[in-house]
Amino acid sequence: MKKRTCISLFSGGLDSLLAVKFMEKLGYKVIPVFFETPFFEAGNALEIAKLNGIALQVVDVFEEYLPVLQNPRYGYGKNLNPCIDCHGFMFRTAGKLLEEWQADFLISGEVLGQRPMSQRKDAMNAVGKLSEVKDLLVRPLSQKLLADTLPIREGWVDKNEMLSIQGRGRHRQLELAREFGIVDFQSPGGGCKLTDVKYSRRLRDLLTHSQISLANIRFLKYGRHFRLNEQTKLVVGRHKQDNEHLSLLADTEIVVRAVNIHGPLGIIIKGDIPTLEEIMLAAQIVLRYNNSVGSEADIAWGENFSLNNIIRINKLDEEKVAEFMI
Repeated sequence: MKKRTCISLFSGGLDSLLAVKFMEKLGYKVIPVFFETPFFEAGNALEIAKLNGIALQVVDVFEEYLPVLQNPRYGYGKNLNPCIDCHGFMFRTAGKLLEEWQADFLISGEVLGQRPMSQRKDAMNAVGKLSEVKDLLVRPLSQKLLADTLPIREGWVDKNEMLSIQGRGRHRQLELAREFGIVDFQSPGGGCKLTDVKYSRRLRDLLTHSQISLANIRFLKYGRHFRLNEQTKLVVGRHKQDNEHLSLLADTEIVVRAVNIHGPLGIIIKGDIPTLEEIMLAAQIVLRYNNSVGSEADIAWGENFSLNNIIRINKLDEEKVAEFMI
């Protein structure tokens, strides 16, 4: 029988690499895809795919993913990671590409019992239900242990050729990696910022204050973050590299920095123009982290580095600064 074509969810991790290589070895045409958002970016996956001879497709799904992040049916993990809902969303999105990419079914590198939240058997069933394409899913690394889906019932996939890996140990996967000549892969759980405590706290603050946007999310990776009031937050660079990144990201935001003195850069994030009171508070906080000045200094501010406004300001007390920190 002619081998079918499948779309594979690809993360750059060992299991996703193995799923692609394993199915290709059996003669299937595999189209690996990475669904990108600011929370899981494609850079590492693209590099790993290239190193292992895989032509990876990258699809931006940020707008479609936001409702999943904001209201996951199965809740979050330890931080702001909606793993079950996320996996279901990825499969559902891949399912919509089947006709366009002339593919027949979907695969992933999920291993039964490997992840406590999203890869228990009941969680994998929930993922299938959320995906709306449950009957088209094949998990080659564990499929012998799972219920038959359409590709197996129809004979597109021979279940006897599938594997029965389960649990958190990775000895079998490492054996297969050597067999397939896999040269590099991402560490388990790596790459998703939603599992990071600090990042999740900052993102939750944006969600709470209805300030979710691609522009605001891009600031979350850098600097120290402060909530000045319900409408206004401040990001302060910690070092030269932070300042450089913040400088590249700043567009219409108000920028704050000491006049003619090296030190941290401040970015005020607000839907409209900040008040002078908010700018002065931001300047006091920025000055607190400038070790090159005494208790007061001139601070310049303006939109996107047009720093034409100058005010003399005192440093804010350290204890007071801590009250605003996110």
